[in-house]
Amino acid sequence: MHNIHKNEVTGQHSFFSYKQKAWHQLGKVVDEYPTSADAMEYAGLNFTVERRPLLTYDSSNFYGDPELDVLIAEVDVPNYYATVRTDTDQVLGVVGSDYHVMQNVEAFAFFDNLVGAGNGIKYETAGALGNGERIFITAKLPDYIHVVGDDLLEKYLLLTTSHDGSSGITAAFTPVRVVCQNTLNSALRNLKNHITFRHTANAKQRLDNAHELLGITSNLSQVTEDRFRFWSKVQITDPEVKRLIELAMAPSKEVLEMVHANQYEEWPTVFKNTCEKVLEYAMTAESQQTQATRGTVYGAYNAVSGYFQNVRSYRSPESKMKNIFYGGTAQQRTQKAFEICDSYVVNGALALHAN
Repeated sequence: MHNIHKNEVTGQHSFFSYKQKAWHQLGKVVDEYPTSADAMEYAGLNFTVERRPLLTYDSSNFYGDPELDVLIAEVDVPNYYATVRTDTDQVLGVVGSDYHVMQNVEAFAFFDNLVGAGNGIKYETAGALGNGERIFITAKLPDYIHVVGDDLLEKYLLLTTSHDGSSGITAAFTPVRVVCQNTLNSALRNLKNHITFRHTANAKQRLDNAHELLGITSNLSQVTEDRFRFWSKVQITDPEVKRLIELAMAPSKEVLEMVHANQYEEWPTVFKNTCEKVLEYAMTAESQQTQATRGTVYGAYNAVSGYFQNVRSYRSPESKMKNIFYGGTAQQRTQKAFEICDSYVVNGALALHAN
């Protein structure tokens, strides 16, 4: 299920990508990096959203018979509004009185502030999900993060927001491993790689300053590169990788205690199966056989993040996005793996008994 919006008036899907088709094979593929205006048009995001009052009806005149029913909209619903697409009149959601609409063009303006600076940042993908209630934009930063050899990380900015009140505005920095398109959402310690804020009156001003809050600087890229390069030089045995995976994937304190106590027979079946899949990816995936990943701590970390990106099934791309970027299971387990790996390079095998 792709959940990419299809405009019934134009017959077009709200998605564009540069050079390569997405897995869902929908939307428009372009051969040149577009301007923000072109990107919005290609992705079908050149619509606006209004906040409209909600009304209810006098039920005393409603009998369930079309010939007798008289529906009079005479009662306002206080402090709640509908968010509506002005081009299709589709209701996208119901929001409170403090909710302020962030127009798509305003979301793109954040990237325009960076792209327009002539620093090589380019729009890569954009699109809308559902009826247009959620939009997303990605932009590629110039250069790469070099781990070792040909193991490179491309640098991306992701911006996503909703028009239905279900989530705030999120802007994030994420490195993507070139060899397998695996999002390494590492959440480096002491360096915040994303910000999220609500649709309030000052949201636009905060978005204008988002690149400062994100720490999207050469410093963040350098710290990422230094960390992963170091990890790629630290060796770890296969049994230790297995143990690290079990610790990182434990879904609860109770299961974690079972792992520490080696009570394998009491582990939940789902947990056992998941650990086996992650370990299989760690040992057999082609992307795990590079100089940087084979038998290294970096490879162990990438096994967990790669499982969630490349192996695990999700209900929809939106579900996958929430899992990886918005504090879902994928982000939690990947962050745990990051912490264990960070401890392992300092404490060795002791880290696998102290987490």
